Amino acid sequence: MSLADKLRASLDSSRDRETILLESDFRDSQIPENQTTFDAAVLIPVVDRLKPTIILTTRTETMRNHAGQVAFPGGRIDTKDDGPIGAALREAEEEIALPRDRVEIIGVTDSYRTVTGFHVTPVLGVIPPGLLLSPHDAEVADIFEVPLEFLIEPGNHVEQSIEFQGRNRTYVEMHYKGRRIWGATAAMIVNLGRRLAYHR
Repeated sequence: MSLADKLRASLDSSRDRETILLESDFRDSQIPENQTTFDAAVLIPVVDRLKPTIILTTRTETMRNHAGQVAFPGGRIDTKDDGPIGAALREAEEEIALPRDRVEIIGVTDSYRTVTGFHVTPVLGVIPPGLLLSPHDAEVADIFEVPLEFLIEPGNHVEQSIEFQGRNRTYVEMHYKGRRIWGATAAMIVNLGRRLAYHR
């Protein structure tokens, strides 16, 4: 069975079981009713290696939102996009030069709402190893891979809290080779790990 088949079967089987998920940055308080929201999508690119990895990016310090943070390729869903999948593929192509025809789509996973008002749909896909990726100078400072097994291991998830805009905000972070993965990206990884009955 291929990696794509295993991931697809795991994701499909999880629909039938109760799973506790992280749904929003506002886990300790109510989301403001008048907050403007934007639909967005990210691609979770799993590299088909003997020990699979996930591609992540570091955003440039000049970005308006989440500058300098680790993130998946992604962004707002445009009217011209074919839904979240189309948006995730377009953004990955723009941000890291990932050809959309090299991505085998597994499916969409659980949406997540960020403190900055983005309603994000993660799109899970498998890509072959060895692709020549290139960061978009204005948006991506770095592209790197982290083992899937490391990311979805609960023992690597550290819960932290901080006061933000007068609210106590709890979030998850992970540390890998000097890189801090936290916030919405970490939460979506936690959700993915909980969804996947992944045989490690």
